[in-house]
Amino acid sequence: MHMADALLAPGTAAVMYAASAAAAGISIAKLRKEEKLGLEPTAKRLPTMAVAAALVFAGQMINYTIPGTGSSGHLCGGMMLSALLGPYAGFLSMITVLLIQCLFFADGGLMALGANVWNMAFYGCFIGYFLIYRPIMKSSWFAKKGTNAATRIKIVLASVIGCIVTLQLGAASVAVETAVSGITSLPFGAFLGLMLPIHLAIGLIEGLITSAVLLFVYETRPELIKEAQQGEEVKNRFSLKTTLIILAVVAIIVGGGLSLYASSNPDGLEWALFGNADEGYSENMGLDEEDFGISSEIADKAQGIQDSTSFLPDYAFAGDEENPAGTTVSGIVGSAMVAVLAVIVCFVGGFFRKKAKAASQQT
Repeated sequence: MHMADALLAPGTAAVMYAASAAAAGISIAKLRKEEKLGLEPTAKRLPTMAVAAALVFAGQMINYTIPGTGSSGHLCGGMMLSALLGPYAGFLSMITVLLIQCLFFADGGLMALGANVWNMAFYGCFIGYFLIYRPIMKSSWFAKKGTNAATRIKIVLASVIGCIVTLQLGAASVAVETAVSGITSLPFGAFLGLMLPIHLAIGLIEGLITSAVLLFVYETRPELIKEAQQGEEVKNRFSLKTTLIILAVVAIIVGGGLSLYASSNPDGLEWALFGNADEGYSENMGLDEEDFGISSEIADKAQGIQDSTSFLPDYAFAGDEENPAGTTVSGIVGSAMVAVLAVIVCFVGGFFRKKAKAASQQT
């Protein structure tokens, strides 16, 4: 669902940047408040944040085929991160993933980054968490099955419903943003009619993937799952270090190995825009992949920046797109970069918090 710059007018892109920046600012303020209250120190959350962000980056490299459509989908990750980190740290982690993808892998436009953060991170981390995940996890549903069995069922239910709903919201937002941008080649009704059904299927599969990861974590370190009720028989089967190492290894295997077998079909957004006529499927909106949407001076400048920063464009070696090693390197390097950036963000935030605290004590 990574939007290209051509799908947005500069004014619309600016509004989406402002909205995403406001959500990021609120997230930072909320995390500071949590730390002041002693709820969960950033240092304790840091290793999980780094590994979870890397896992989402790697997961987004695996496009899975949507049978009978000529399309594919990939993990979004907002629901997974918010269940592991909470909505605020999860949202900031999603920003690190999307920023690295944009700047160094040319995945999603730089001018469209604010919109992509909103569509792919805001809904999963906030709407999905507060309106779906937390209410389900805190409910008394399935209580007769016992605490642990009930929790497992609620994890699956919250993951599937949350991913479906939030991907529908993200897909609808893409259609709204293109309509507001005045792209007449994408009539709102027709575009929405393509985006919603395909992302319904994508969201269902993402929900199953998300629930599988969360169930593994619940079985190994149940305290890492937000809002999860723990019965007496649920114990920490692995140490936190071992659990995170396993997840890190999975991220490396997925990003560096399984990504080689990702579906070559266009993802949901590309499928809606361009179709997949070469494989015998519909043309859908039938846009020209080389010339679509709108152009602007700001978009051209943003593209120039991306061209200079993306050293592995489209997750491949520049000038050697057919070399499979490019995909492997992209998966491993990208996952590591996301993890490192997440750590840097936390350390920088901690430095300024300590500096502000010291200044307040002196006065």
